[in-house]
Amino acid sequence: MPGKGLVQGLAVTLKTMTQRSTTQQYPDVEPELPPRSRGVIALSEENCTVCMLCARECPDWCIYIDSHKEEVVVPGAARSRQRNVLDRFDIDFSLCMYCGICIEVCPFDALHWTPEFEYAETDVLDLLHDKDRLGEWMRTVPPPPAHDVLGEPSKEEATAARKAAGPGAATAAKTARPPVRRPAAQAAAEPVEKAAPVEKAAPVEKDEPETGR
Repeated sequence: MPGKGLVQGLAVTLKTMTQRSTTQQYPDVEPELPPRSRGVIALSEENCTVCMLCARECPDWCIYIDSHKEEVVVPGAARSRQRNVLDRFDIDFSLCMYCGICIEVCPFDALHWTPEFEYAETDVLDLLHDKDRLGEWMRTVPPPPAHDVLGEPSKEEATAARKAAGPGAATAAKTARPPVRRPAAQAAAEPVEKAAPVEKAAPVEKDEPETGR
């Protein structure tokens, strides 16, 4: 029917005109954001191993990392070891599209989402946050959600519990509940469903060949 879409649109307009609008008086009143909303990215510098996964996977190439190697002398070891030391970790939020790939690929939980969003600048160059400023956002990172008590423990928790129990302790596989077996008398007492009888096919009569007389 022509004009049906126009009528439906006007109906929505008339419906909303009769409702009272709700305006949040920001910045005097802070908005109520979801606890896991994406605001700014925080950096835990002690967790970073300079693996460069976040910088390689970033689709906008807005993460800049510099590091150097350092000799570490281990007592009792035949030779010294090397470790990466983080010198620079910058994120350019003027290029970031907040996809969260860097946080997902980080194997050591060095990057976290924080709901803080009030970091606007008058100069676009000030949106380049260094590792010190990214580390300051860690205080605003919300705690992780509680673990499901009915779910399986994480690998870290299972490993810690196994080490605390000591060698020879019962593991989750050993303490698992065995399958319930019914006694033979109970199994024999239960009625057994009989299969339906199979009807025999009727014999097929063959035509005898006619013999000439």
